[in-house]
Order: sequence, then structure tokens, then C-alpha cells
Amino acid sequence: MKYALFLGCQIPAHLNQYEASARAVLSNLGVGLVDVKQFNCCGYPVRNLDLKTSVLFAARNLALAARDTVDILSLCKCCFGNLKKADHLLKEDGSLRGEINEILQKEGLSYEGEVEVKHLLSVLYHEVGLDAIKEKVERVFANLNIATHYGCHALRPSKIVEFDDPVAPSLFDQLVEVTGAKSIYWPAQLECCGGPLLGVNDELSMDLTEKKLADAKQHGADYLCAACTYCQIQFDAVQEMISSTRGTNHQLPSILYPQLLGLSMGLEGKTLGLQLNQLPLGGIEDFYFVPEPEEEEMEEAAEA
Repeated sequence: MKYALFLGCQIPAHLNQYEASARAVLSNLGVGLVDVKQFNCCGYPVRNLDLKTSVLFAARNLALAARDTVDILSLCKCCFGNLKKADHLLKEDGSLRGEINEILQKEGLSYEGEVEVKHLLSVLYHEVGLDAIKEKVERVFANLNIATHYGCHALRPSKIVEFDDPVAPSLFDQLVEVTGAKSIYWPAQLECCGGPLLGVNDELSMDLTEKKLADAKQHGADYLCAACTYCQIQFDAVQEMISSTRGTNHQLPSILYPQLLGLSMGLEGKTLGLQLNQLPLGGIEDFYFVPEPEEEEMEEAAEA
């Protein structure tokens, strides 16, 4: 099982802990990663300005993966959604595919739809499997309430991304509960985090974030859990900005899913980049549950 790891632009610049924790967890699960040095921006930032340029950006990444005969694993759900959208458009529109390939041929590249784009959570759930993940869990969480945030681009348009049920998703919740944590119900779970508005309308962006934070806290969450670059930045860095500019503090840190899973696997916090999160996560270790030894193990210890 091997994938080309697609980091996008924001992870190397602002979220190194996402890459570090994902690499550590995937290595522990035996998932191989290929680093394609020539990957460029996924095209998402320009999609609403110039669709064809966005498709070209995405197609070049798809063509590089096709050249290396490897599927793509994306950590960012915005990148995942845009790459899936471009792949769909190129398969559906032969004229567009021909035009894009004519440009790609200048680099000796072409794309004919032979690459699958998958998100980290999809690979963990469908390819690795819950049972295999459970076998790697060493430290089970107890009485830990997690509010999972799915993110918009993983769920819509559902016929293109094919990630989960767009109305009642459960994949992320099941992955969280493998660690022993409880994935709580909260009404604002599927609402936008506010990330797309940051830099355009900061006040509205913070309003959306604050609404989600308040709702998750009201329904008993100890932590938020994200698996998207922009969403994690919103819940971590922007939540810090909300506290400093508005004087409100919901004190609801967000942990990346591979950080949560990595802790339950027994990996060190430094390896998972916990110290890089702006809102401290140190208290999460208070939720570890150390099971009592089985009766048979106790008898063997006594005999020894």
C-alpha cells in the first residue's frame, strides 16, 4: 500500500505538525509514502477566479502521480476536493482534457484519468481498516469527548468526492472512537468553519468559527478534532485571534486526527508535533485509561 503524499501549500508553511503526525501514524500502520518533489498548488485558491487555470494546476499534480504510477493521498480536504473535482471534469470533458494535455505535454506529461485521489481518513478507514488500527492502539482514552469537524470539501459535491454520506457522515466518528474517545453529537458539526472567509471578511469568518466553538462546548466537547489544513488553522490560530481581539475564550483546543490517533498508539507528543499547536494540548493525557491486567496475566506474573 503506497501513495504519493500531497501536502499542498499551507502545511509546509503553517502546519508542519500535520505532516509529522500523519507520517508517523501511516508508518506505524505500514502505509508507504512517495514524495513527489514537483507537486504544485492544488488549484483551489483560483477555482472561483479562473476554473481552467485551477484544473491545469490540479491536472499537473495528477499527471505527476500518473507518471510515477501511484495514487494520491491528500491531508488537506480543500486539496482533496479540488483534485477530485478536476479529475472528474477531465474525465467528463474530452475537449478540456485535450486542451490541458496540450499544455502538460510541454513538460512531457499527460493525464488520462488513471489516478485515484484519496483523503487520509479514507485511506485509514477503507484501506487500512478499523480492526488493523485497533491492533496498534496501546493507550485507550476514557471519558474524552471529541467533536469531529468533517469540513465542507470532503462531503460536497458528494457524487464527485465520494467521501461519506453528505447528510449523515460517520466515517470520521468511527475513526475517533477507535482510540476510546467518544465522538459527541453537536448540531453545528457539518457547518463551515469560516476558513474560506479569512482575509476576505475576518469578522464573519470569526463569527462562524465562534458559533461552532460555542456549540461544541455546549454539547460537552473536551476537544475539537480536524483533518483539514484550513479547518485546523481556523480552530487553532484563529481561535487564538478571537480570544485576543474579542475577549471571548471558549478554551476548546483542536487536535488533528493523526495527533489523536498517534497518542493512542503510544507515539510521543513531540513526534506528533503537539508543541506546534497554538492552543496547548497537554491536558489530553489526563484522559488516558490504563486497563487493569487480565486475571491470566496476573497469575503468570505471580508464578514468575
